[in-house]
Amino acid sequence: MDLGREICDNSNMKQGKKHTNVPEFLRSYFWDVDFEELGVKTHPYLIIKRVLDRGNLHDIRWLVKTYGKDEIKKVVMETKDLARPTGNFWADILGIDKHQVPCLQKPYSPIHFGLSS
Repeated sequence: MDLGREICDNSNMKQGKKHTNVPEFLRSYFWDVDFEELGVKTHPYLIIKRVLDRGNLHDIRWLVKTYGKDEIKKVVMETKDLARPTGNFWADILGIDKHQVPCLQKPYSPIHFGLSS
C-alpha cells in the first residue's frame, strides 16, 4: 500500500459521531490558544492546518478519521498558512495540482513607486 493511500484510507476506521473536544495528544500543537476552548466542530480550519504542518502519522490518521479527506483537501487548497514543504507534500498525497495550493504560489511583490521593471 502506498503512503498516500495508507494515510488517507479511512475505510477501515469507524465513521462515528465527531468528537467535540480535541484529543489530549494534540495539545502541544496548540500552545497559542486556549486548548480547552478548542473544538473539533468549531475550529476545524485551525486544527487541520496545525496538524498537517506539525503532526505525526498517528495525528494525521486521527485527522483523516475526524474530518475526512475532502475537508483536508479543501483546507490545503484555501490556506496560505501552511509551510511550503507541507503544502508540497499534501498536494502530492491528495492529488492536488500545485498551482491550486496557495502556499506554493510565488508571493505577490509589487513594484515600488519610482522603480521600473
